[in-house]
Amino acid sequence: MMKIEQALTELRKSEGRKFEQGIDLIINLRKYDLRKNTINIFVSLPHKINEKKICGFLENKSSLIDTISKVSFASYKEKKDLKKLVKKYDFFISSAANMPAVATSFGRALGPAGKMPSPKLGIIVNETEKDIQEIIRKINSVVRVQTKEPTIKLLIGKEKMKDEQIIDNIKAVYTAVLNELPNNKDNIKSVMVKLTMSKPIKVEM
Repeated sequence: MMKIEQALTELRKSEGRKFEQGIDLIINLRKYDLRKNTINIFVSLPHKINEKKICGFLENKSSLIDTISKVSFASYKEKKDLKKLVKKYDFFISSAANMPAVATSFGRALGPAGKMPSPKLGIIVNETEKDIQEIIRKINSVVRVQTKEPTIKLLIGKEKMKDEQIIDNIKAVYTAVLNELPNNKDNIKSVMVKLTMSKPIKVEM
């Protein structure tokens, strides 16, 4: 088992690719009952990974993000159109007033994909440019951690980021997950890091 610093050095020695690879964090759980306990949290990262593609279900058109107004909801009746929409955007936000209609029109597609606007991060009361700007800032600095299986895997950084930035992000997510587990470290089987195209390396936390 390696320290995170050593693991990142090893990963950077692996074969170069024609694209910038992501760095994934994998947390394998044990003695953890997914039916009784579920994790569904947003973790603020100290260092932003990338800009997320955001779409808003808003009353008024915004110059800051792509907007789908209420009158256009009916044009997304077809399954293929909903699938395309879900694939196109990383994150969806909604005005509080539009949420019931969003749930009815888009819930069946956004829900299973884990992209439904959430009261934790995704629903705004006032559609001012300032409020939309603030929610964009928050969305771009968070990752969503969900347990759908006994393994948590998520993008934690990019190759071009400095090692200390990646380590800060890893520690932020690891600590947040630890705080959600009923038996803390006893529920963690192993922690690994990997590049998009590399094998995972087990690390010591």
